Amino acid sequence: MKRTLLTALLAGTAFIATLASAQTAPTGRQHIGALRTVVEQFLQTQTAGLPGDVTVKVGAIDARTALAACPAPEAFLQPGARAWGKTTVGVRCTAPSNWTIFVQAQVNVQADYVAAALPLAQGQPIEQGQLVLMKGDIATMPNGIITDMAQAVGRMPTVSLAAGMPLRLDTLRSKPVVQQGQAVRLVSNGNGFSVSGEGKAIGNAGDGQIVQVRTAGGAVISGTARAGGMVEVAF
Repeated sequence: MKRTLLTALLAGTAFIATLASAQTAPTGRQHIGALRTVVEQFLQTQTAGLPGDVTVKVGAIDARTALAACPAPEAFLQPGARAWGKTTVGVRCTAPSNWTIFVQAQVNVQADYVAAALPLAQGQPIEQGQLVLMKGDIATMPNGIITDMAQAVGRMPTVSLAAGMPLRLDTLRSKPVVQQGQAVRLVSNGNGFSVSGEGKAIGNAGDGQIVQVRTAGGAVISGTARAGGMVEVAF
């Protein structure tokens, strides 16, 4: 009985030693598993502000990859890369050695998004009853997917949209608060002064957009369109 127990203890000790050895990089070499952790934590931080449930899966790194040990490996994204969907994250070391490695990852974001409940006509203001919330992986969708109905209500599609089509910010425009040919009031406020005048809008503009105005004297100036036919001009 004692011999059997001793044998089991020795076997268990050998297993733990083998596992520890497998998880420890050779002296002076970077532990590959630690790099995957760096990538995962980086992506979780980058996607912390996204709506819904975020899942991060970091791809495998070839165990034969030999890199010098790095006390503070730094993760980064290449210009134009997204931190969600199928992505590639770089990890670099600057001291005491200089190296860079790229790791594949998949980030899924299950969230509610706004879609057309029925066909939406181009140029017609959207009402809330024309919208519906759907759930899906917004990481697989184009940038600018709308997740809040308030972002779409009152805006107008720049193209006709079929029922079930996800709404994107770049396919909607605000209802004009200033229209071409409309008489507008020019207002300029500064430190201790306020000036106003009249003019005619040369184009259409939504609230907060830049519009050109021709003054009574024939000069063309640019300003920020505001509700009520007002254009703010900065001097």
